[in-house]
Amino acid sequence: MREFDYILDEIHEECGVFAIYNVENAAQLTYYGLHSLQHRGQQGAGIATSDNGHISRYRGSGLVIEVFNSENISQLKGNMAIGHVRMGDVKAPGIENIQPLLVRSHLGDFSVAHNGRIVNGDQIRMQLEFEGSIFQSSSDSEILCHLIQKESGTFTEKLTKAVSKLEGAFSFVVMTGNTIYAIRDKNGLHPLSIAQLGDGYVVSSETVAFETLGAKFLRSVKPGEVIKINKDGLKSIFYTNSTQDKMCSMEFIYFSRPDSTINGLNVHTSRRICGRILAEESPCPEADMVIGVPDSSLSAAVGYADGSGLPYETGLIKNRYIGRTFIQPTQQERERGVKMKLSPMSSVIAGKKIVLVDDSIVRGTTSKYIIKLLKEAGAKEVHVRIASPAMIAPCFYGVDTSSLKDLISARMNLEELREYIAADSLAFLSVEGLRKGLGDNICAACFDKNYPTYLFGLDEKFKEEKEGK
Repeated sequence: MREFDYILDEIHEECGVFAIYNVENAAQLTYYGLHSLQHRGQQGAGIATSDNGHISRYRGSGLVIEVFNSENISQLKGNMAIGHVRMGDVKAPGIENIQPLLVRSHLGDFSVAHNGRIVNGDQIRMQLEFEGSIFQSSSDSEILCHLIQKESGTFTEKLTKAVSKLEGAFSFVVMTGNTIYAIRDKNGLHPLSIAQLGDGYVVSSETVAFETLGAKFLRSVKPGEVIKINKDGLKSIFYTNSTQDKMCSMEFIYFSRPDSTINGLNVHTSRRICGRILAEESPCPEADMVIGVPDSSLSAAVGYADGSGLPYETGLIKNRYIGRTFIQPTQQERERGVKMKLSPMSSVIAGKKIVLVDDSIVRGTTSKYIIKLLKEAGAKEVHVRIASPAMIAPCFYGVDTSSLKDLISARMNLEELREYIAADSLAFLSVEGLRKGLGDNICAACFDKNYPTYLFGLDEKFKEEKEGK
């Protein structure tokens, strides 16, 4: 995670995946697709293409527009491709962890890109190493590569056998010389969808990429499903009959773009609904206006205004051009960094009692700084309303909140947190309100500790942190 993001209390999902089959200039279109998914990962990007069975790959650190140019894109030939954007782990830097991964094999080359986290990955990795496998990266994706190579049968059979051994959250795209596979974990924790583009097909973590390319949405990949895409069209295979639909609630709350659709529900609409429910649960009739924290909270702020009858105003402006590597080594410079990214509209908020709607509180640093900014700009009162429940438990499925120390609501009660961020009042959406807005088919483990999978000991670290060991 970048230091600036940590200071601004931002959380990140690991990555986004994209694939395209039987479309001319596949690498160029994959570039556009990855650009649409840039919000899912800004620390690395890669594209692999297949040209008459030969797989080529290019990858690098940085944003999509920094990694790719006309020269390296032109070298990636073929009418099929997979791509990846990565939000890397600070403990796992390096080009070897940037995807897609590429396997050169006497049985045929293949490439893999992955979103999510395999919760039994450590156990499988140790077993594979004990049996002689040598890993080149710390990516969960490489585990699948080794498992595929150990299985017998056709590539499709080897792949389905391999993924059946994995537990947790994963959306894979896999490319051989002539076939693309789209795979979703049996719990349906992260989104993956398919669209048609001319005589070809597109796969993406979010449907927003389809809009960019003019592709027609077909359907979501189902939990536990492997979709095989080749000259024969689409073929559906289920690697397990034990499935459940537990979409990560943070996909709706924070990660996905508002113009994406998940499980048939538009993300903007879902956030607006949750904002309206929040207004019903935690009204603030003494306030003069509602403002949202750009960008992911704006839809919820509109919903809160709808539900409360208060006017919605633009009270904060986001600077979209702040440098990616901006670092603040001192407290004064950290606060200046927040001011560079978020500017209060003094003419709008001065002398006013404000409801400030945000999507979540993780570490509390951003909320504290924003409230300070608003009050320095003349706000009379700042009442904070959070359009999600208090985050009290770590995520083990690909979101970078796998440590208890990252979660201020796990350490402070509501009043302690209100005092820490210096809000005049503070309220979170209830878990019941979240399910009312998003439906029951969601994973809300970071809010209620009800994990949809066995955690293979990952929760023991959480318990040790809680006990101060």
